[in-house]
Amino acid sequence: MIFGSLLLIILSIPFVIIYLLNNDNPYDKYLVNKYIPLHLEKMGYLEDDIMKQSYIQPKHGINYDVYQQGHSMVVFKDEPQFEYLYGVTKRGKEVIQFCEKESLIAENHYGDMNTTKTNHSEKECIGYLDNRD
Repeated sequence: MIFGSLLLIILSIPFVIIYLLNNDNPYDKYLVNKYIPLHLEKMGYLEDDIMKQSYIQPKHGINYDVYQQGHSMVVFKDEPQFEYLYGVTKRGKEVIQFCEKESLIAENHYGDMNTTKTNHSEKECIGYLDNRD
């Protein structure tokens, strides 16, 4: 019985890894989908203020203070040229806005990330690529 259970666990590990690689980390996705909409609501944003909000996965390492596998991209209706990025901190599970914003030049074409203050910049933010050592 114990040998069978142990064998089942060992054989299932590759399938779990392949699932996570193809379908994102479900825990990170849960945190992003739970905390970020609540944060935006507390900041006074209504559904009508937001043009697009989606879960995204970075293709490289980001700030280690936040969960690495996913964060949220938000586009506000009054600033459709900017994609604001939000993450959930590992300590305290607080939502933080990244200082950098993606600048949309044309559909699916982006300029450099910028840190200029805009309508929806929050007072406190963290660097997207800071604290990666």
